[in-house]
Amino acid sequence: MTDPPAIRVAPVTRELTAQVRALRVAPEQYSFVGDIAFNLVDAERDPRSDAMAILDGDGVIGFYRLDYAPTIVAWQPIAASVGLRSFLIDRRCQGRGYGTLAIAACCDDLRRRHPERKLLALNVNCINRSAIRAYRKAGFVDTGELYFGGRAGPQHLMLRSLEESRLG
Repeated sequence: MTDPPAIRVAPVTRELTAQVRALRVAPEQYSFVGDIAFNLVDAERDPRSDAMAILDGDGVIGFYRLDYAPTIVAWQPIAASVGLRSFLIDRRCQGRGYGTLAIAACCDDLRRRHPERKLLALNVNCINRSAIRAYRKAGFVDTGELYFGGRAGPQHLMLRSLEESRLG
């Protein structure tokens, strides 16, 4: 029996940027996660945003963006929340459980760096059934609220408590 991978997360540094830019998703996933290069630049210039790398050992296997603006994923502010955006696992690494481990690592990181934040919030496209299942597996709950501001169609607003311990 092998040990699970040591998935961790870290802010994207200059040293990690090339690996992050090399990440790819399947063509049908692109409209859900957006352009990585844009998200890197946009997060760097926004003091209320962090570009984050998902690492397996020293290798980058994924990316996400944290946004601390109160209305980033919903029309009305969600108190003490952080918005999770552009979450992706490289297409060569999908289907191995890395997403669930990465969400747990993200939550651990947020509890450590931002203990005042209590919820992780995201929008997931209504037609992206595999992502909805994956986010539920990672501890997110569908609020029943739909967000209609996405470029790929309506999205479910999902929340995950940051007060829970690591999954598994």
